[in-house]
Order: sequence, then C-alpha cells, then structure tokens
Amino acid sequence: MKTTLFLCGLVAPALLVGACDRRPARSAADEAPPVAAVAATDAWCRPSPNGAQAGACYVTLISETDDRLMGGSTPGASDLQVHDMSMEGGMMRMNRMGAGLPLSRGQAVMLAPGGKHLMLIGLTLPLVAGETVPLTLEFAAAPPVTIDATVGQGPAGMSH
Repeated sequence: MKTTLFLCGLVAPALLVGACDRRPARSAADEAPPVAAVAATDAWCRPSPNGAQAGACYVTLISETDDRLMGGSTPGASDLQVHDMSMEGGMMRMNRMGAGLPLSRGQAVMLAPGGKHLMLIGLTLPLVAGETVPLTLEFAAAPPVTIDATVGQGPAGMSH
C-alpha cells in the first residue's frame, strides 16, 4: 500500500502541472515556415479585336523570395502563358518561357510590351477597353495570386 501511495504522490503533481499549462498544442503545420508571397501591381491588358484568338497582359511582380512565375489561368481564355520577345535574324519573335520567369527576392519584375508578358491563348471573348479581366498567376513556390487587370492602353510610355 505504501508503494501505491508513493506512486500516486509523484504522478498526481505531474498531471496537475500538465493540466495547468495554457499553451495550445502544436501541430506539424505550426512548425512549417510561412509561405512567401508575390505582390502583383499595375496589371493591364491590351484590347483585342473581335475574333482574336490571343491577347497580351502586363503586370509588375515583387516576390518575397526567389521564385518563378510559371503561368496561370483566366476565365476568358483556355490558357495563360508567360512569353518573351526577342530579336532573331532581324525579326521580332515571341517565345513561351516554359521554365517560367525568374523572380529575384525583393526585385521588381515588370512585364511590358516588347518584352516579357502574359499571353492569353484561346480567348473566349474579346478584351474590351474599360473592362477588367481576372488573372490567376501561378508560381513555382508561392501560392497563386488573383488580380483584376484593366483592359486599355496601359500607362504612358507602354506602347509597342
């Protein structure tokens, strides 16, 4: 009987201390580092003529960490791709950036006419000046970002 009382004397205080601990239980999700975000600003798209199958959109991106813009989606097109313009043999060529667009931590990356841009492939409706187009941008690491791009001529000095 003395042994039982002795054990109870040790176990009871330990249980009491545990019951008084007000800290919430930690899960594996609490231990994971926070996911870095990408800020997207100044989004706009060029108006497209009726019947056009593709359209171009532009945006400025700033990532909290090194990442890559991989593409995205929009309800107004079957695909949203990242493209770049380059001169080849005296001709301007447009190329899909299949490996994505690199984003360096804290550096603004401007997608603009005549350079890197978003290409909306398989437009289901024309891009009409004055309207907005929702674009969901997808990254290699950061969570997707959805923005509304204004359809118009863009900021001054942004023409082709």
